[in-house]
Amino acid sequence: MSRVGRVERTTKETSVLVEIDLDGTGRVEVSTGVGFYDHMLDQLGRHGLFDLTVKTEGDLHIDTHHTIEDTALALGAAFKQALGDKVGIYRFGNCTVPLDESLAQVTVDLSGRPYLVHTEPENMAPMIGSYDTTMTRHILESFVAQAQIALHVHVPYGRNAHHIVECQFKALARALRYASERDPRAAGILPSTKGAL
Repeated sequence: MSRVGRVERTTKETSVLVEIDLDGTGRVEVSTGVGFYDHMLDQLGRHGLFDLTVKTEGDLHIDTHHTIEDTALALGAAFKQALGDKVGIYRFGNCTVPLDESLAQVTVDLSGRPYLVHTEPENMAPMIGSYDTTMTRHILESFVAQAQIALHVHVPYGRNAHHIVECQFKALARALRYASERDPRAAGILPSTKGAL
C-alpha cells in the first residue's frame, strides 16, 4: 500500500504544496524562495529516503516567517497523512548526527500526541543568509503540531550556525525514517497497548 501524503495550503500570506512518499528513494524537489530552508528540506528528504516535493510561494517582501512556518505546517500534515493507520511500523526512532564541531541527537515517537523538547546552543549567529536561526525551533513546533508526534531534539554543542541547524535536520530525517519504516516482525500489528495511535 502506498504511503503518500499530499497537502495544499493557501492563505493570504502563502500558497504551499507538499507531497511526501515515505517509501521513496530520497528524490527531492524543493522551492520555497528561502535558500537555506530549501537546503534543510533537501537534507530531510535525502537522509530520510523520502521522495519530497515542496512548492511554496510566500510574502517574502515582508520576511521569511510565513513562508517557513506554513511550509512546516503543510509538511507535518502530509507526513501524518502518509503514515496512515501506522499498523506495522517501528513507531520509535532515534539518531545522533555529527557535523564537524556540532552534534545533534534526535528521538521521535509517532505517538499521535504532539510534544516538542528542543535545545540548541545559545548565542548562535542570528542569520544564515535570509534564514532566521530562531525559526528552527518554530519549524519543529509547527511540524510536530500537524504530524502529531513527540520529538526531542538536543544539540549539546556546536559553534557554526549552519552546522548546528543542518545536523538537526539530518538527524531528524534519519529518526523519522527509522520510526516510520515497516517492522517485518510486526506485520499487521499496531505498536500500541492502547490499540490506537
